[in-house]
Order: sequence, then structure tokens, then C-alpha cells
Amino acid sequence: MRMRKKPNLDLRLENCSELLVSDPKENCGRWRELYPGYEEIHLEIGCGKGRFTAEVAEKNTRVLILAIEKVQSAMVMAMERVQNAGLKNVRFIDADAVGLGEMFANGEIARVYLNFCDPWPKSRDAKFRLTAPSFLRSYADILLIGGAIHFKTDNLPLFEWSKSMFENEGWSLQAVTMNLHENGPVGIMTDYESKFYAEGVPIKRLEAVKTELTKDTSAGVPPRLRNAALSDARNC
Repeated sequence: MRMRKKPNLDLRLENCSELLVSDPKENCGRWRELYPGYEEIHLEIGCGKGRFTAEVAEKNTRVLILAIEKVQSAMVMAMERVQNAGLKNVRFIDADAVGLGEMFANGEIARVYLNFCDPWPKSRDAKFRLTAPSFLRSYADILLIGGAIHFKTDNLPLFEWSKSMFENEGWSLQAVTMNLHENGPVGIMTDYESKFYAEGVPIKRLEAVKTELTKDTSAGVPPRLRNAALSDARNC
């Protein structure tokens, strides 16, 4: 369901404007220069209302957190959350993940967070999944060797499909779990995750590490996705 436009959205965005990167393409290859003093740069794709963003930033003050969100009505809530918490190590980018290669240079990012992304269940829409080969290769471009993607979802078919995509694209998989919170809460949760946990929905998670064998965009055109439909299962 599409989020309704928030009241006074433009004013609220203006009030948080110091947290917004107005033209991220101008920062390509210069993020460390423009934001000195941080040990690493982490990128969250699809930050939503920002619960995860704010808590990660609070616990990792030596890391610069860049949060991408293309839905302004959600992003403004995340920005206000960060602003109200007084966090200085977060910046927001109003953009689509398709353009990552124009915003970041090779090896500029140490970690990518993918939390509860849209499963796009129909086969014809598989290319829009944030774990499709085209996206994985763009992440490989901007991640340093040894950098990782932290991926979480409640959707079992998406998780299994994504796991196979990571493997096919040469990522090294670590910390793979089918029920992250089986023995109690683990790590920082998103708003969705907290809701799912309360409902008893198992959360799937993995870390995909970039190695010398990981394919990036220099590997050419990704394979065409065929028979890539996902079932409607979520918590089976």
C-alpha cells in the first residue's frame, strides 16, 4: 500500500534539511573527504521510518550511516527521528537504488543493509528485487573487498531465491539463519521486524561478503531471470 503524503511534508523536510544530501552524485568518490573522521561508511537501502537507522547510528558513532529512501513520506519520519535523537553520523539520500553507481565510487562502502525489501513475487518483476543479479553487481562495485551485505526478510521464498542469487554471483555467505530471534531478540530491529517478532514470524538473515570471486558490473550483462516467481508463503 502506498503511503499517503504526510501533512506539511515540504516544511518538515526543510526543517531536517541539514540531514539531506541534496545531490549525492556530486559526492561520488568524495564521501570520506566531505565527512571526515569516520572509520567506515555503511549504506542502508530503503530505511523506511528510520528505527533501524537511528539505533545503528547510535551504537556505531564512528561509522557514517547513509540511508536511501525514495518515499519522502517515510523518509521525513526517519529524518525527524534522527534529528530528535541528536545523532550526527547519519545522512539521508532521496533516491532510487538503481543509481548507486553514480553516487558511490568503487570500494567506497564497507557495508550494505537490505531489510525487508519488496519481494516482487511475479516472475516478470524479479529484476526489481533488490537481491537480483543486477543489483548485487552494483553493490559489489561500491563495496570494498571483505565488505558485506546484511540481508533480512520475513519472506521465505524471497530468502531462498536471494540466497541462490548470492551464491551464483560469487558472494561468500555467513551467519545464515532461518529464525534469527528463535531464542529471543537479536540485534537491532526495524519497525516491520518488531511487528513480525511479536506475531511469531521467523526472520531470515544472512551476511554476504564480497570476495575476489564476487561478480561486479565489469562481469557484463547479468543472466536473464526465468521462472523466478515466488509463492505467497511468508512464515513457513
